[in-house]
Amino acid sequence: MEKGRVMMVIGKGCTARFLTDDEVRQVFSEAFAATPLKGKRVLFIVPDGTRSLPLPLCFRIITDELLGVASKLDFLIATGTHIPMTGEVLERHFGFSSEERAGRYAEVGIYNHDWQHGLMDIGTIRAEQVAEISDGRMHEPINVQINARVRDYDYLIVLGPVFPHEVVGFSGGNKYFFPGISGGNMIDQTHWLSALITCHAIIGNQHTAVRRMLDQAATMIPTERRCFSLVVKGHHDLAGVFYGTPEESQAKAAELSALWNVVWVDKPFNKVISVMPKLYDDLWTGSKGMYKVEPAVADGGTVVIYAPHITEVSYVHGKVLDHVGYHVRDYFLSNWDKVANEPQAVLAHACHVKGDGTYTDGVEHPRVNVVLATGIPRERCERINLGYLDPNSFNPADLAGKEDEGILVVPRAGELLYKLKGS
Repeated sequence: MEKGRVMMVIGKGCTARFLTDDEVRQVFSEAFAATPLKGKRVLFIVPDGTRSLPLPLCFRIITDELLGVASKLDFLIATGTHIPMTGEVLERHFGFSSEERAGRYAEVGIYNHDWQHGLMDIGTIRAEQVAEISDGRMHEPINVQINARVRDYDYLIVLGPVFPHEVVGFSGGNKYFFPGISGGNMIDQTHWLSALITCHAIIGNQHTAVRRMLDQAATMIPTERRCFSLVVKGHHDLAGVFYGTPEESQAKAAELSALWNVVWVDKPFNKVISVMPKLYDDLWTGSKGMYKVEPAVADGGTVVIYAPHITEVSYVHGKVLDHVGYHVRDYFLSNWDKVANEPQAVLAHACHVKGDGTYTDGVEHPRVNVVLATGIPRERCERINLGYLDPNSFNPADLAGKEDEGILVVPRAGELLYKLKGS
């Protein structure tokens, strides 16, 4: 297939049940039969442990199909700016034992992306393109960098889930390149664009300016791109698998994800308790407990992020967040001289967690109150401008079933998006 040409999407999706392992294997087999991978060097780009998918199943299917067929078969973990995966954590993520790693999979390379090293320049999104794509919100050019490993392969194949997402609308597709395996510049500017638009306006929408920016950057990648886009419910149940170009397969999966991963509510809640699973190990990742419920919270309401296991704001960006704190977008815009030299992706995260709001006459007015019931101490919560609640002072289960009273408890929060009907 000629580079850049649209290909037919191969896949299967269900609206009322999950796929069987045999059905998943059949989609992979059809996809590989349609792609000339014999004797080719193939790099799969996969998410880290903060994303839900049956990676062990997919890994075994891929290796069963391609070991001995592809001349090189490797995996690159799209960590973005997250910490790398190693040791037993890595083995659990892929579903192999140390003995299998040293034996059957000895020739399979598995690498963590490093967003600060091992990068290469692949082009520039010109200032006028940035202005057009961002609807005039940004005007500076973006230098596009990506993990230099991509030049060593004939095919780059993304494998990842598609969920409602705070930065791009729906995750997946080319997002696994940017920010998944990109440099900091692209990460900063696309995330800040999302903050300018606001998380509330972006999340759960497929056609966003940020998606257009990522797709534009992806055209500069010098290697053929393909993508398995998965629709996941819970930790590993698959409702759909779609294969094609990153653009086409992700769009198909986003349609199905909107049915499985969006919950529509009749009226807003005054309080939401987001119970975070342990796949989120700091607030940087656990803040999805705010992103995914904010649209369903009433003005002046409260979101409680309940995660006693979280003891760190961010393992990578904690010092910056201690300095700048969590604020609404307009606070940062009004105090830009104080934060202009800080990473814009960190500022965007801070805006998304704080949520919508205003900043007038030196006073910040967030639309909702965000409270941490975590292992992060009160003093630090106050320092970063978020509320504190002792996680031992209540049991979320005691508040379940009180939706009629304006209280919602979300178990395993972070993946289902709650939206108000009519919004």
